[in-house]
Amino acid sequence: MTVLNANAWEIGAVAALVAALLVVSLWLLLRKHPTPEELERARRQLLSQSGRLVDGMLLDICEIEAPQKSKNEPARTLTLLVYSYRIGGVDYESSQDITAMSGVVDAAQVRAGFPCSARYQPGNPQNSIVVAEEWSGLRMGLPVLPAFEYPDPVDLRHLRPGRG
Repeated sequence: MTVLNANAWEIGAVAALVAALLVVSLWLLLRKHPTPEELERARRQLLSQSGRLVDGMLLDICEIEAPQKSKNEPARTLTLLVYSYRIGGVDYESSQDITAMSGVVDAAQVRAGFPCSARYQPGNPQNSIVVAEEWSGLRMGLPVLPAFEYPDPVDLRHLRPGRG
Protein backbone atom coordinates (compact mmCIF):
# COMPACT_ATOMS: atom_id res chain seq x y z
CA MET A 1 0.00 0.00 0.00
CA THR A 2 1.35 3.36 -0.97
CA VAL A 3 1.15 6.25 1.47
CA LEU A 4 0.88 9.67 -0.12
CA ASN A 5 2.34 12.74 1.48
CA ALA A 6 0.26 15.75 2.64
CA ASN A 7 0.87 17.76 -0.56
CA ALA A 8 -0.68 15.07 -2.72
CA TRP A 9 -3.82 14.98 -0.54
CA GLU A 10 -4.13 18.78 -0.70
CA ILE A 11 -3.73 18.75 -4.48
CA GLY A 12 -6.37 16.02 -4.79
CA ALA A 13 -8.80 17.92 -2.52
CA VAL A 14 -8.36 21.14 -4.51
CA ALA A 15 -8.85 19.26 -7.79
CA ALA A 16 -12.05 17.67 -6.47
CA LEU A 17 -13.31 21.08 -5.27
CA VAL A 18 -12.55 22.68 -8.65
CA ALA A 19 -14.33 19.82 -10.45
CA ALA A 20 -17.38 20.17 -8.18
CA LEU A 21 -17.52 23.94 -8.73
CA LEU A 22 -17.22 23.42 -12.47
CA VAL A 23 -20.09 20.93 -12.48
CA VAL A 24 -22.31 23.25 -10.39
CA SER A 25 -21.53 26.29 -12.55
CA LEU A 26 -22.25 24.36 -15.76
CA TRP A 27 -25.54 23.16 -14.31
CA LEU A 28 -26.51 26.73 -13.37
CA LEU A 29 -25.64 28.01 -16.84
CA LEU A 30 -27.26 25.23 -18.84
CA ARG A 31 -30.44 24.61 -16.86
CA LYS A 32 -33.78 25.75 -18.25
CA HIS A 33 -34.68 29.16 -16.88
CA PRO A 34 -38.38 29.98 -16.48
CA THR A 35 -39.78 32.39 -19.05
CA PRO A 36 -41.40 35.65 -17.94
CA GLU A 37 -44.80 34.13 -18.76
CA GLU A 38 -44.09 31.16 -16.48
CA LEU A 39 -42.98 33.49 -13.67
CA GLU A 40 -46.17 35.55 -14.04
CA ARG A 41 -48.34 32.41 -14.02
CA ALA A 42 -46.58 31.21 -10.84
CA ARG A 43 -47.18 34.64 -9.21
CA ARG A 44 -50.88 34.53 -10.09
CA GLN A 45 -51.16 30.98 -8.76
CA LEU A 46 -49.46 31.95 -5.49
CA LEU A 47 -51.76 34.93 -4.99
CA SER A 48 -54.92 33.02 -5.92
CA GLN A 49 -54.09 30.29 -3.39
CA SER A 50 -52.70 32.31 -0.49
CA GLY A 51 -53.49 35.98 -1.07
CA ARG A 52 -55.86 38.01 1.07
CA LEU A 53 -59.02 39.46 -0.42
CA VAL A 54 -59.88 43.14 -0.47
CA ASP A 55 -62.61 45.13 -2.20
CA GLY A 56 -61.51 47.37 -5.01
CA MET A 57 -62.75 49.37 -7.97
CA LEU A 58 -62.07 48.71 -11.64
CA LEU A 59 -60.88 52.03 -13.01
CA ASP A 60 -60.25 51.24 -16.67
CA ILE A 61 -59.49 48.59 -19.23
CA CYS A 62 -57.03 49.77 -21.83
CA GLU A 63 -55.01 48.47 -24.72
CA ILE A 64 -51.47 49.72 -25.26
CA GLU A 65 -48.84 48.97 -27.87
CA ALA A 66 -45.85 47.11 -26.43
CA PRO A 67 -42.42 47.81 -27.88
CA GLN A 68 -40.93 45.20 -30.19
CA LYS A 69 -38.54 42.74 -28.53
CA SER A 70 -36.66 42.32 -31.78
CA LYS A 71 -36.90 43.55 -35.35
CA ASN A 72 -38.29 40.20 -36.53
CA GLU A 73 -41.30 40.20 -34.20
CA PRO A 74 -44.37 42.37 -34.80
CA ALA A 75 -45.54 44.88 -32.21
CA ARG A 76 -47.91 43.44 -29.61
CA THR A 77 -51.04 44.96 -28.12
CA LEU A 78 -51.37 44.47 -24.37
CA THR A 79 -54.73 44.50 -22.59
CA LEU A 80 -54.49 45.95 -19.08
CA LEU A 81 -56.97 46.08 -16.21
CA VAL A 82 -56.40 49.19 -14.10
CA TYR A 83 -57.85 48.95 -10.57
CA SER A 84 -57.53 50.49 -7.15
CA TYR A 85 -57.96 49.19 -3.61
CA ARG A 86 -57.38 50.34 -0.05
CA ILE A 87 -55.52 48.46 2.69
CA GLY A 88 -55.03 49.94 6.15
CA GLY A 89 -55.84 53.48 5.02
CA VAL A 90 -53.37 53.35 2.12
CA ASP A 91 -54.73 53.61 -1.42
CA TYR A 92 -53.09 51.43 -4.07
CA GLU A 93 -53.58 51.74 -7.81
CA SER A 94 -52.32 48.90 -9.94
CA SER A 95 -52.72 47.23 -13.31
CA GLN A 96 -52.70 43.64 -14.51
CA ASP A 97 -51.87 42.38 -17.98
CA ILE A 98 -54.67 40.03 -19.10
CA THR A 99 -53.53 39.60 -22.71
CA ALA A 100 -52.57 35.94 -22.28
CA MET A 101 -55.74 35.16 -20.29
CA SER A 102 -58.27 35.52 -23.11
CA GLY A 103 -59.76 32.12 -22.24
CA VAL A 104 -60.38 33.16 -18.64
CA VAL A 105 -61.74 36.68 -19.04
CA ASP A 106 -63.41 38.38 -21.98
CA ALA A 107 -62.14 41.95 -22.18
CA ALA A 108 -65.32 43.07 -23.95
CA GLN A 109 -67.43 42.03 -20.94
CA VAL A 110 -65.35 43.96 -18.37
CA ARG A 111 -66.91 47.28 -17.32
CA ALA A 112 -64.95 50.14 -15.80
CA GLY A 113 -66.44 51.68 -12.70
CA PHE A 114 -67.69 48.38 -11.30
CA PRO A 115 -66.51 47.05 -7.96
CA CYS A 116 -64.11 44.11 -7.98
CA SER A 117 -62.15 41.96 -5.55
CA ALA A 118 -58.37 41.93 -5.51
CA ARG A 119 -56.02 39.41 -3.95
CA TYR A 120 -52.80 40.74 -2.49
CA GLN A 121 -49.75 39.37 -0.71
CA PRO A 122 -49.98 40.23 3.01
CA GLY A 123 -46.33 41.24 3.40
CA ASN A 124 -46.26 43.08 0.08
CA PRO A 125 -49.63 44.72 -0.67
CA GLN A 126 -48.41 46.14 -3.99
CA ASN A 127 -48.30 42.56 -5.33
CA SER A 128 -51.93 42.04 -6.30
CA ILE A 129 -54.18 40.54 -8.96
CA VAL A 130 -57.82 40.74 -10.01
CA VAL A 131 -57.93 37.72 -12.34
CA ALA A 132 -56.14 34.35 -12.33
CA GLU A 133 -56.66 31.05 -14.12
CA GLU A 134 -58.69 29.54 -11.26
CA TRP A 135 -60.07 32.69 -9.62
CA SER A 136 -61.71 35.92 -10.73
CA GLY A 137 -62.49 39.02 -8.71
CA LEU A 138 -64.45 40.62 -11.55
CA ARG A 139 -68.15 41.19 -11.18
CA MET A 140 -69.96 41.10 -14.47
CA GLY A 141 -72.81 43.35 -13.42
CA LEU A 142 -74.72 44.88 -10.60
CA PRO A 143 -76.75 42.48 -8.53
CA VAL A 144 -80.28 42.03 -9.83
CA LEU A 145 -82.93 41.84 -7.16
CA PRO A 146 -85.81 39.50 -7.82
CA ALA A 147 -88.95 41.16 -9.09
CA PHE A 148 -92.13 40.58 -7.08
CA GLU A 149 -95.60 41.18 -8.27
CA TYR A 150 -97.91 42.94 -5.91
CA PRO A 151 -98.74 40.38 -3.24
CA ASP A 152 -102.19 39.83 -1.87
CA PRO A 153 -103.04 42.38 0.78
CA VAL A 154 -102.19 41.27 4.24
CA ASP A 155 -105.13 40.13 6.32
CA LEU A 156 -105.16 42.46 9.32
CA ARG A 157 -108.63 41.58 10.63
CA HIS A 158 -107.22 39.97 13.73
CA LEU A 159 -105.64 43.29 14.73
CA ARG A 160 -108.89 45.25 14.39
CA PRO A 161 -111.63 43.22 16.05
CA GLY A 162 -115.12 44.13 14.98
CA ARG A 163 -113.98 45.95 11.80
CA GLY A 164 -114.19 42.92 9.56
